[in-house]
Amino acid sequence: MQSAAAGGVEVLRISAGAADKLAETITSTGLFVVCDLVDVPMAEVLSSAPRLLAVPVEMTDPGNAGTLIRTADAMGADGVILAGDSVDPHNGKCVRSTAGSVFHVRIARERSISEVLAALRDAGVAICATAGDAELSLPDAGDVLAGPTAWLFGNEAHGLPDEILAQADHRISIPIHGRAESLNLAAAAAICLYASADATRAVDYPLS
Repeated sequence: MQSAAAGGVEVLRISAGAADKLAETITSTGLFVVCDLVDVPMAEVLSSAPRLLAVPVEMTDPGNAGTLIRTADAMGADGVILAGDSVDPHNGKCVRSTAGSVFHVRIARERSISEVLAALRDAGVAICATAGDAELSLPDAGDVLAGPTAWLFGNEAHGLPDEILAQADHRISIPIHGRAESLNLAAAAAICLYASADATRAVDYPLS
């Protein structure tokens, strides 16, 4: 608290009862902060020639949203755009699940999915989505992923609607070599974002 106060931050002590009212968990740290919202306009995310974006579509689970933001941050994504009727990134569980990444990567919200897709195309970003009946397998998609890419990730329960899948520039499958029928959202997102980050890095730092 002393370092915060020294930095010009107003610090106040509150009662245990007030802390219990403010806390969203059974055992809290006892520290509460009033700050500005972290999300930015979608145009700001797209104005800096992004190379890699994560675009969850109508994602409703705050834990999954937070994990996706954290994964996007780890993979060096330039931003996360929450499209459609999605969870609030300021939700307490979402913020905790990001493990701090909510403050590292730019996050935008846009209710109109069609506007998100149109803006991505106008920015020269290829729209990719995972699908079982895909044109490409992820290991063979290096040339696509080496350019500016936005990955669409669907709702936890229903995935991406067919009409949204149809608007993707590339539908890409993740090979499954074992007997699992599918991957959960967080695992699939991590694999896709890692593949894009790896392809981009190969362009930036080619082997001599």
